[in-house]
Amino acid sequence: MQAKTNQSALFTLTTVFFFWGFIAAGNSVFLGFCKEYFSLDQFQSQLIEFAFYGAYFIGALMLFMFSSIAKTDIMNKWGLRNGIVYGLILSAFGAGAMIMAVTGAEPGDSSAFGFVLGSLFIVGLGFSLQQTAANPFALLLGEPETGSHRLNLAGGVNSLGTTIGPIIVTLILFGTAAKADISLKDEIAAGNLTLAKVQYLYMAVGGLFLAAAALFFFSKKLPDGKADSEFHGAKKAMTSLLTITLLLVGIFFFVFKQYFGLGEGEKLSEASEMSILWLSLGGLLVVVGGLLISNMMAKKSKEGWGAMQYPQLVLGMLAIFTYVGVEVSIQSNLGALLKLPDFGSMSDAQIAPYISMYWGGLMIGRWTGAIAVFNPSTGMKKILMVLVPYIAFGVVLSLNFISGFEVKHLFVFAICVAVQIIGFFIGKDRPSPTLKIFGILGVIAMTIGLMTTGGVAIFAFLSGGLFCSIMWPSIFALSLNGLGKFTSQGSAFLVMMILGGAIIPPLQGKIGDIIGMHASYIVCALCFAYLAFFAWIVNKKYLTSQKA
Repeated sequence: MQAKTNQSALFTLTTVFFFWGFIAAGNSVFLGFCKEYFSLDQFQSQLIEFAFYGAYFIGALMLFMFSSIAKTDIMNKWGLRNGIVYGLILSAFGAGAMIMAVTGAEPGDSSAFGFVLGSLFIVGLGFSLQQTAANPFALLLGEPETGSHRLNLAGGVNSLGTTIGPIIVTLILFGTAAKADISLKDEIAAGNLTLAKVQYLYMAVGGLFLAAAALFFFSKKLPDGKADSEFHGAKKAMTSLLTITLLLVGIFFFVFKQYFGLGEGEKLSEASEMSILWLSLGGLLVVVGGLLISNMMAKKSKEGWGAMQYPQLVLGMLAIFTYVGVEVSIQSNLGALLKLPDFGSMSDAQIAPYISMYWGGLMIGRWTGAIAVFNPSTGMKKILMVLVPYIAFGVVLSLNFISGFEVKHLFVFAICVAVQIIGFFIGKDRPSPTLKIFGILGVIAMTIGLMTTGGVAIFAFLSGGLFCSIMWPSIFALSLNGLGKFTSQGSAFLVMMILGGAIIPPLQGKIGDIIGMHASYIVCALCFAYLAFFAWIVNKKYLTSQKA
């Protein structure tokens, strides 16, 4: 009976992972809709990612801060199950806030867009709690030796959510794929496309959040997820993170101030555009410089710095920041890129299959990377490393085809999948070489995309999803190596760096506003370059085991 209950809980838990992927990827379509509906520039539309991913950082930071003050692990005190429940309820509250935020909102109503951002921030705060609790909770739902299998299953479902999200959100907003040639601006002007459809979406999502919370709360036989673990404080690290946060708040206050007082349809002056660019670069410098300075100070005196005393952890925090930033930025700016004449002048609905394929690339890579978990024989593993990626590719194509989208133009992506397979064979399941190879492949792909236009450039940029796919676990493995008792704290610091999804996409968006969206992808090339450098430098200087 216990096994059946745990299977039920695992099914419920995987739906939570699906929500994360569905909402995160769906935002890429939603921001294109908001850009037209609220008459936003590219930077403003990227504030959707800023609010959503910024909430992850704030939520994780608050949890660490309150735990430090209480000198106990608050999540452990609540229990992992309750942590998931609280997170789901908070996200449901955010969904309800979204429904209220768009009620009666008219096109061009920038004040309503502010409430949309606030609602997404609340949803993101809930996701932060869920993510902190859900991964270790999956380990409790069965035998310890099969825990990695459950985490892999959950990760695969998350990737499925990122693949389906853009398709479903597009169909909800625009009706059917048959309407792929609609003019979003004309439909809004004619009153055929309103925010009422957004309300329907979030009514369904909010209801699912509450249903999942109820299943967890009323399943009394499930483990509470509490453990007797020692909490390690880090006052100096907390002070550093709070300082970074306050500086970011100040910087982005002045960023948003540039938009205050603008009338409908009124554009920023050239001076304001440049001010926002420099302020955004300043925000990036605050994060990078703040963490590096913290580690330099920790080298002089380790007391009070906790996990930040380890260079591999700090460099890993920057790697997670960069990885999440580039993963989100490629696709969140993709819509604006594909609307350019050199890239097909596509409508918002036509863009959906491309965004789905980008996120599908992450699913392809994660399914492939999971093969080793099941310990197949050497021969069978080689066969699966070729078959599984193309099976996953077929799933992505099938989902788009069933949804009514044309998929013939996506077949070329099979070449990109072949390149990724070669990367897996060279990496040999080792985090450092695999991350370095995929980082280099990412640089090459972005460079090809920058130097070309049309289909070649599009698929070069889309392949970024393939190369991002294995980066999260690889970065974690390299960053936490040798941390000992600070491993759990280091993991929490790494999760905070999901902040990259809030900083890098708007920065690229503003660069796109100034020099053009195509050229703005230089940001993504630089991100991949750092990730390759991180894999090289950490493996060379800081790893305690050369097996990594």
